[in-house]
Amino acid sequence: MKQIIFYFLIIPLFSINSQTINLNENYISDYLRIGVLNNQLETNISFTIKPIDIGTNGLNFEKKIFDKENYAPTILNFFKSKGKIKLLPIDYNIEFNERHPYNRNNGSMIPNRGYQHIISFGFYSEIGPLSIQIKPEHLFSENKDFKGFGEGEIGHYPVIWARRYSAWNNIDMPERFGNKQHNELLIGQSNIKLNFKGLSLGISNENLWWGPSIRNSIMMSNHARGFKHITFNSSRPHKTKIGYFEWQLVSGRLESSGYTPPNTDMMYAGTKLYIPKINQNGSTDDWRYFQGLILSYSPKWIDGLTIGFIRWAQMYSALVEGTYTWMVGKPSYFPVFNNLFRKSDRYIDYEGQTDQAAGFFFKWLWKDSKAEFYGEFHHNDSKQNIRDFILDSDHSSAVTLGLHKIFKINSSDFLFNWEWTKMEQSAGRLLRSASSWYLHGYVYDGYTNRGEVIGSGIGPGSNSHYVSLSKLTDKEKMGIAIEIIDQDNDFNYEAFESSSDYRRYWKDINFHVNYTKKFKDFWVSSNLAYIRSLNYQWELSEDVSQYYVPGNDTNNFHLNLKLSYIFPLSN
Repeated sequence: MKQIIFYFLIIPLFSINSQTINLNENYISDYLRIGVLNNQLETNISFTIKPIDIGTNGLNFEKKIFDKENYAPTILNFFKSKGKIKLLPIDYNIEFNERHPYNRNNGSMIPNRGYQHIISFGFYSEIGPLSIQIKPEHLFSENKDFKGFGEGEIGHYPVIWARRYSAWNNIDMPERFGNKQHNELLIGQSNIKLNFKGLSLGISNENLWWGPSIRNSIMMSNHARGFKHITFNSSRPHKTKIGYFEWQLVSGRLESSGYTPPNTDMMYAGTKLYIPKINQNGSTDDWRYFQGLILSYSPKWIDGLTIGFIRWAQMYSALVEGTYTWMVGKPSYFPVFNNLFRKSDRYIDYEGQTDQAAGFFFKWLWKDSKAEFYGEFHHNDSKQNIRDFILDSDHSSAVTLGLHKIFKINSSDFLFNWEWTKMEQSAGRLLRSASSWYLHGYVYDGYTNRGEVIGSGIGPGSNSHYVSLSKLTDKEKMGIAIEIIDQDNDFNYEAFESSSDYRRYWKDINFHVNYTKKFKDFWVSSNLAYIRSLNYQWELSEDVSQYYVPGNDTNNFHLNLKLSYIFPLSN
């Protein structure tokens, strides 16, 4: 609360130009990306680094496509119009889950059964190179109880609980965030930056999205709450003799959720299953130092192609601050610039205590075909050397591939999207286990912030197929989609391999109906989903008379509604 008061009362006194389209308004970014795909918008932006900067130092669009002054009208000019204060839209995002949580890329929202919302409003101010965006959020979640792991009528044996805890003890990903309603005021999508000639340096709490994927960004997404970070980034593509470059370098602070998995008192084989998340000094809830880098390059010789590199690293603050005095070596505040391969490790202990991932992405826009093909290929651990990368490239890998295509039916535009994501370990785990993505053997909170994965929303060990078809008109999109999710196959194999039980896959089959439209002063985006879960929580009935029997199959309904009110003050 003190931080919110500071942002509201103290900072504006010094506001004497890094305005963004935040990820709570992702439908606006999607609208711009579709505009490029449909040859309605000419821009060199790759859409691989978000939020998109639309300040004085950022991107410009044709007014008929996107009017920046209409989006955030100026309410005050000062210092002979060198300074200005703008009024940002009011965002009201609603989610409702009927039976159990279904949450994807919803920022500060939590895994929740029942109703929850984010209400956000704010101001943007700039003078010279200084810009301040104040966009706090109010979060309310009913957080109703639901049947989680082992709590159904069928349940699980203690040995299965023990194997589930082998994952939970290496990631901060509670099923339920306590047993009370949540009612919080958050810093939200706020930032303070210095901007000059397409460069930006500042502090921010905004959600980030890295890579070309639309549904499942493996390395950085808005699936979790935004975290406090220092950022140095390009605010628009930079033209060089060989093409355009965009980048972002972030150093930040990741926090634990403060919540635990269920049944923390459970014992198995005389041992308590739950292990508190402690650093090597024995301290619990230590914050983690995070650093990430994304570099995006669009070569001048190949029209529409973008390629890029992403790397991140995280460690407990006790490590980076040097309090592990018994370890040989010196920690670095710039781990993403350290050795990329294990053969170059200087301090084995320090490297072992560091969680890291790296990989490549691409996006290729074919203007004449109104199509784009994109993909990501990443590893959640360092390879020994180039030879190891070539011989065992699938080890510890995760992949997303996607296709975006506009075509006509009876003079109407339709948008087809297909996206496939594989997070589960490859068959090579039989020889060389990599552990699941986002888990770590020493950074016990895993790749999370406030209890949710920062990367792909489907989570560790999971896979996703998503296919959608939408009809497009002027600032309007309506469509249907089907989504098939294999829930944490890594755990499924670990838990039931010894019994050779191939019947227990937990698979969600989700049917979506969505609608987005820009009205005069409103943006409206909605998604209604029916979710059919087969073998929910891997529960399966035991029937001695029949082997292949139905399991715990459940139905769930999910509603997501996003409203943005734009103040009609620009005219």
